[in-house]
Amino acid sequence: MSASAVFILDVKGKPLISRNYKGDVAMSEIEHFMPLLMQREEEGALAPLMSHGRVHFLWIKYSNLYLVATTLKNANASLVYSFLYKTVETTDSKILQEYITQQGNKLETGKSRVPPTVTNAVSWRSEGIKYKKNEVFIDVIESVNLLVNANGSVLLSEIVGTIKLKVFLSGMPELRLGLNDRVLFELTGLSGSKNKSVELEDVKFHQCVRLSRFDNDRTISFIPPDGDFELMSYRLSTQVKPLIWIESVIEKFSHSRVEIMVKAKGQFKKQSVANSVEISVPVPSDADSPRFKTSVGSAKYMPEKNVVIWSIKSFPGGKEYLMRAHFGLPSVEKEEVEGRPPIGVKFEIPYFTVSGIQVRYMKIIEKSGYQALPWVRYITQSGDYQLRTS
Repeated sequence: MSASAVFILDVKGKPLISRNYKGDVAMSEIEHFMPLLMQREEEGALAPLMSHGRVHFLWIKYSNLYLVATTLKNANASLVYSFLYKTVETTDSKILQEYITQQGNKLETGKSRVPPTVTNAVSWRSEGIKYKKNEVFIDVIESVNLLVNANGSVLLSEIVGTIKLKVFLSGMPELRLGLNDRVLFELTGLSGSKNKSVELEDVKFHQCVRLSRFDNDRTISFIPPDGDFELMSYRLSTQVKPLIWIESVIEKFSHSRVEIMVKAKGQFKKQSVANSVEISVPVPSDADSPRFKTSVGSAKYMPEKNVVIWSIKSFPGGKEYLMRAHFGLPSVEKEEVEGRPPIGVKFEIPYFTVSGIQVRYMKIIEKSGYQALPWVRYITQSGDYQLRTS
């Protein structure tokens, strides 16, 4: 082990678990890690390796935890990072639940219970799982990040996707997932006008996926954990047509009142419906006496956030809706030093993916030969979705 000590810290930098391997670095040195991290963040100089005096901190962030290794000398950094990432992989929550229970156990001398998953080649799944009904539920969820500037130009657009599984399968099944992956289509000669494909970037897999198979022939092959887990994530940096387009006009009258008109249009196919749409419209901080008129949905003023939230329960594709908001202003006009904050939009469109990704098949192979049903659901939702207005 190249590191002197390894720590797992919470999001505030408090040590939860630590292990001192060499004893050549004081364990109290970890107290310098979080102040150093915050200082580097403020300076915009954040790096995976930071130093305090003679002590080096090599760290990664996972969920709301920091995994930090300390070392004094010129350690093998790649080995240390490999160890940190492997630590994340092997501390699977489903396996830890086998150790940590709410049940009391009587300790018998000479006998110890080791969860079978520890000795299995497949450490993330227990032996002997049985279900009366064998099913797999597949959720393909895509979040759209979008930033549009005041003249209507798209400055940033990307799709961040995840494929989540809920597995209720007996035994030790092997699953193979087929997607309309462009690289796979080119390898197998399926690419063409009839076969629509998508080019996946930054693909990350759960540890159960056989990476060598994917690298060789793009086959997603795995023995799944039991229950819920995220199989993979991906990104697409292709230009996305804004699914919900917003136009806004603000008018001031005699310095005593202001009117804001907002037009929202669904720019997705007419067969689809966006649910739980929320449009956050910024208003002047000194506005009062709100009045609203909406062609659909309802509007609510939230003075603590200086926004009007226009809520639309069901927004079909191709539809266009209007909202007008009237506010009073103080008699002394307040100069707006900065431009208006952007309008934010939240939404969810079921049975639809903006990228066009498709689950072509899910093969389930288990030695007992049972039949299992795979169910697929597609959802597109808003990520960081903002439109600036003049």
